Amino acid sequence: MDKKLIVRYIMLIVGVIIMSMGIALSIKATLGTSPISSVPAVLSIAFPWTVGEFTIVFNALLVIFQMVLLRKITISQIAQMLVCVLFGYMIDFSLLILNFPNPTDYISQWILCIISCFVLAFGLLIEVKSDITMLPGDGSVVAIAEVTNRDFGQIKPFFDLTIVSIAAILALVFLGHLEGVREGTIFAAIVVGLIIQFYDRIFGYNIDAYLAD
Repeated sequence: MDKKLIVRYIMLIVGVIIMSMGIALSIKATLGTSPISSVPAVLSIAFPWTVGEFTIVFNALLVIFQMVLLRKITISQIAQMLVCVLFGYMIDFSLLILNFPNPTDYISQWILCIISCFVLAFGLLIEVKSDITMLPGDGSVVAIAEVTNRDFGQIKPFFDLTIVSIAAILALVFLGHLEGVREGTIFAAIVVGLIIQFYDRIFGYNIDAYLAD
């Protein structure tokens, strides 16, 4: 196997692991996690399954959504399914090893929430740079963009808003109040993409140059 291809696979795995840590930190902050993890976070509070288990199920449904929307099954979709299993179990593992006291005041919650966004963005950048596959959430956005003949950037905000709205409705129905999706969810939706752009300007070109050689 080509050495650079091995590096890409390693980057994908490392990126997913780092992303899972970012999600775990956001859950610890209790201000709401990232949009794509908001539904699993809410359901894990309402039902006995873990966040990771609901993440696997939710992302598997997103892959099936892609298959139905595009009316075909691709290698990329199968790869997404495998990645989401790793992602789900790593979220649970990250929550297990990040066994420090939860923040007790609003300021420390926000500090942890901001840290989680930087960690999540770093993992996302590494995953994207691997150019092997993507998480089902982004895969779904790509599929919708392909069917509607729109740009990824045009679809992404509406997709995230839809997921967050579903999470909010689920929270109100099953919990009676907003939990698992809060102001931190909106904050993550706004800033994670900006942080990825910042990382890309700082060192992303080095990764691209190495993989292009």
